[in-house]
Amino acid sequence: MQTRRFGKTDMQITPIGIGAWAMGGGNWEFGWGHQDDTESIKAIKRGLDLGINWIDTAAVYGLGHSEKVVGEAVKGREKPYIFTKCSLVWDDDRKVGRSLKADSLRREVEGSLKRLGIDTIDLYQIHWPMPEEDIEEGWSTLARLREEGKVRHIGVSNFSVEQLKRIERITPVETLQPPYSLVHRDAEREILPYCKEHNIGVIVYSPMASGLLSGMMTRERIENMPEDDWRRKDDEFKEPRLSRNLELAALLTDIGFPHNLPAGVVAIAWTLHNPAVTGAIVGTRNNRQIEEIINAAEFRLKETELAQINEFLAKHP
Repeated sequence: MQTRRFGKTDMQITPIGIGAWAMGGGNWEFGWGHQDDTESIKAIKRGLDLGINWIDTAAVYGLGHSEKVVGEAVKGREKPYIFTKCSLVWDDDRKVGRSLKADSLRREVEGSLKRLGIDTIDLYQIHWPMPEEDIEEGWSTLARLREEGKVRHIGVSNFSVEQLKRIERITPVETLQPPYSLVHRDAEREILPYCKEHNIGVIVYSPMASGLLSGMMTRERIENMPEDDWRRKDDEFKEPRLSRNLELAALLTDIGFPHNLPAGVVAIAWTLHNPAVTGAIVGTRNNRQIEEIINAAEFRLKETELAQINEFLAKHP
């Protein structure tokens, strides 16, 4: 599988990476319901065997559980690049809070290193720019952690252009992780052009809009989601947006059909078509899913297919 230079870093990454959000399971605010850890570990190993060379997780996913799953999956083998995130913390009652204070971030990095079973994190990212008044303190702390060798590279997630400019006065931002999909296209307006201009590596999350564009989502499936699946509360999974999103997924299924590819691969390939995007984070929970989405790394949409998608977007803004 071909690789791409990841912004200012020395890393060459594959166009898709393994996303471990859902692997954190349920029983927290943004959980995906119960997950089978054995299946999650098998999926990670299968993805790595197929050539994917990076995994993205976060301390808060499953309140530490996702990192433990990733650590178990990479144990005893040549390690891929491992990316994780900080700034979302939780208490003994499993209530999630936000902190960018130096002492909190230092506790977080030690916890992540222990759960992942590694000595250095390849990419450490501020998960959210909150509290906003502390982003300079948080970014300064990540820069010091890099100097100390705890992490190799530093980046941010969900930051605006204005927030990037603020922290770049301290040290350059190496990478950004924004949401980006055919459902959530806000990043096209400012943040992606800015990153391309300033050589900031971009890995986008939720390229299939949390499963909406996978081609496997139905009204019945949404109705039967477990109570601790956060998507039950998301407006994109409810009317009036749901009908539009399912119609879009149907179009992607039609486009993928002649290529023998599912809608999800088409959705991921669409995000990778943007020249500012280095890679897409693809959530997976079993071998079948990873074996399907691996095709997105090489699939290229034709101009006629892009025109079909653009026509739909124009009619359904």
